[in-house]
Amino acid sequence: MSVTSTIRSPAKPLILIVEDQPELGKLIANYLENAGLQAQICSRGDAAVRFLKDHFANLMLLDIDLPDQSGFAVLEKLKKEGISVPTIFLTGDDEESSKLRGLEMGGDDYVTKPFSYAELIARINAVLRRTESASDRNITKNVKVSDRPFEFCGSQINPQRLEVTFPKQKVTLNIGRKELGIIAYLHAHQGEVITRQTLIHSVWGIHADITSRSLDQYIVKIRELFGEHGLKLDRFRTVHGVGYIFDPTGVTNVGE
Repeated sequence: MSVTSTIRSPAKPLILIVEDQPELGKLIANYLENAGLQAQICSRGDAAVRFLKDHFANLMLLDIDLPDQSGFAVLEKLKKEGISVPTIFLTGDDEESSKLRGLEMGGDDYVTKPFSYAELIARINAVLRRTESASDRNITKNVKVSDRPFEFCGSQINPQRLEVTFPKQKVTLNIGRKELGIIAYLHAHQGEVITRQTLIHSVWGIHADITSRSLDQYIVKIRELFGEHGLKLDRFRTVHGVGYIFDPTGVTNVGE
């Protein structure tokens, strides 16, 4: 059974606000939404990293002074995870050394508090124009948010919405970006022996600090997700000492 994807109007750009002052975060979000943008607020650095592992954001507004870690540390963690998101530092730290550090780390802009909301919106739109296009929004190294939906082992994968649909159960769920990247790579390399290193480099990037053990944990999550929704991946096998091989003809319904 195939699932017909619905043509949707382009989503408004999503801006992740990483700000530990609740009232300021809400105020910024209101201005963004009035300007035709979507906003998501995280008050801690680790929450922002977790959000970006599972969701696509068009841009991040990042404070430097967060309660659990610095904004610089957040950007470093995202780099290690192979997650690239355009970033504007939005902070009360007006030291020139901090500004230079933020820009040298890959920040796209640096705005100090207090700031003009009109100017902030203009700077956000300028960064979006420079870094975004319909054909180049990377979710992982091998998947773009503009990629078309595809069928995978009885499910429908939609990169545009980071969703997986299980038609028999009529269930649609969010899927983590790395799980999506792994599934997309398996879909594109059916019947091939895939080394762990090749899979890591293809999904996370060649410089990602990801171990084989971490990769195996993502694989387990994918197996569990499909098993919980009536499918098992019989021909998605481990090749001892090498990696994996995937043959979709081995998928059967659980309980049959």
